[in-house]
Amino acid sequence: MQLNSSILDLMIGKKVLLIGDVMLDRYLFGKIDRISPEAPVPILDLKSNESRLGGAANVALNLKALEADPILLSVVGKDKRGQEILDLLPSFGIDHRNIMQSPDRPTTVKSRILAANQQVLRIDDESKAPLNANESETFILQLRHIFNNERIDVILLQDYNKGVLTEKVIEEVLLAALRLDIPVAVDPKFENFWLYKRCTLFKPNFEEVKRSIPFAVSKDLESLQKASEYIRSKLGNEILMITLSEDGVFLDDGKECKIYPTTERIISDVCGAGDSVISVSSLCLTLDVPKQSMGILANLCGGQVCEKVGVVSVNKKQLKSELDKNFYEQAIK
Repeated sequence: MQLNSSILDLMIGKKVLLIGDVMLDRYLFGKIDRISPEAPVPILDLKSNESRLGGAANVALNLKALEADPILLSVVGKDKRGQEILDLLPSFGIDHRNIMQSPDRPTTVKSRILAANQQVLRIDDESKAPLNANESETFILQLRHIFNNERIDVILLQDYNKGVLTEKVIEEVLLAALRLDIPVAVDPKFENFWLYKRCTLFKPNFEEVKRSIPFAVSKDLESLQKASEYIRSKLGNEILMITLSEDGVFLDDGKECKIYPTTERIISDVCGAGDSVISVSSLCLTLDVPKQSMGILANLCGGQVCEKVGVVSVNKKQLKSELDKNFYEQAIK
């Protein structure tokens, strides 16, 4: 199979309706060289801090990095943290007009404390409550407005179980996608795992699969194929991708099941790898390319961001270089 950087050029300008939970990622960088006299805990000497776009907003960054055109639909709190997200999005060329602000829910913030580029603590400040009746009604009206006024190439549902993707919202999206013949990619979490019926691409990670099916599963091909058959029988999805962390990705397109192993890299941080994987995989749904290309690109993107500290987006220039240098060869042997 011939696979090179030209496949990335086909993704330019693809319009992605991205729906899911956005959040603010805060990073506190410092040095630890002593233990507190007050309690047996380390003391961080804070050197710097920064805020980054997280959750579905980081998926939007990955889509922008691949030169696609994301339409981001989400809800944040009517608070300073929500405003910070709204201020950050345009600086990356992402439209924030479809981000609702609600006075009834806080904006999710994940604060990561790092010393010597190693994460030592994460603090989550959030509400996982589903959208209330008023929020849900406004959200669905905005969703219908987008469907009526935009040409959508693919829908991406990015679920972190923070309340945006309720059963009602999911049903509305999937019905519209069927009616309009738009492919749907899903990155699920635990609570809504079995709600994404008849989606095109379903991409759980291995732990989510283990916790959601009624029998034991391991990372060998036979076991993953059994799990895939069970999931596909329940959801009726076209493609199943299971991310396997350092072991690569499993892909079942209904015709072939295969594990695509990772390429050798120096891993700094696994945060954000799933975001890059679902971003490039959803764009593959808009192209007439072999599913094998999806598996290879997913591995390259996920591995690339693991080389960086913190949640970052994929680097298209590096990705093009790796494709043209056949960096992925070991993944297709």
